Amino acid sequence: MEIIFIRHGQGEHTLNLPGSLHIQDPSLTQEGVNQAEALRSRFPLTESDLVIISPVRRTLETAKILTKDVSCRKIVSPLVSPRMFPQNPEWKTLPCDRMLDKGSIKKEFPSFTIDEVLPEELWTSGINTMPEQEFSRVAETFLAWCKSQQVEHIYVVSHDGTINSYREFIRGEKLTREDFLTDAGWVKQRY
Repeated sequence: MEIIFIRHGQGEHTLNLPGSLHIQDPSLTQEGVNQAEALRSRFPLTESDLVIISPVRRTLETAKILTKDVSCRKIVSPLVSPRMFPQNPEWKTLPCDRMLDKGSIKKEFPSFTIDEVLPEELWTSGINTMPEQEFSRVAETFLAWCKSQQVEHIYVVSHDGTINSYREFIRGEKLTREDFLTDAGWVKQRY
């Protein structure tokens, strides 16, 4: 199985750092839309592909563009929501990284399926500040579920810290913030 981790396109929250990190529910910029359209050209998805999306507007918008006119499975899951990297127990979730509620997602992105199997607490707290040991258990469960889907390609549309966290878990080696993907960047991982 191949997992293609894709970082969302440029979001409004990155335009005027650090103050813009306090924007709630930021959308893609026009550049972010252009980047997502380029991703669609780079990755011509098929009906047999699976796309897993973080429940944050900029990832949902990126995935909507990426999957335009493709009737593949599109699942929104807090298991790929924002995650601080590296972890620091003193840090709090920034307004730009708060997840949308399930009702808003269903209304605004009706072609996406909500992962209803997960405990409700994951939909409220996500994985952003989850301690490493707990995240390792979540990552193991998530990756086992991915493998059980028996598809050749799984696309995960997520965030730089989340992607680094999963890459570290899969590869068993340390990464740094220098390993972050750029806007609309991607990396393939065999699992």
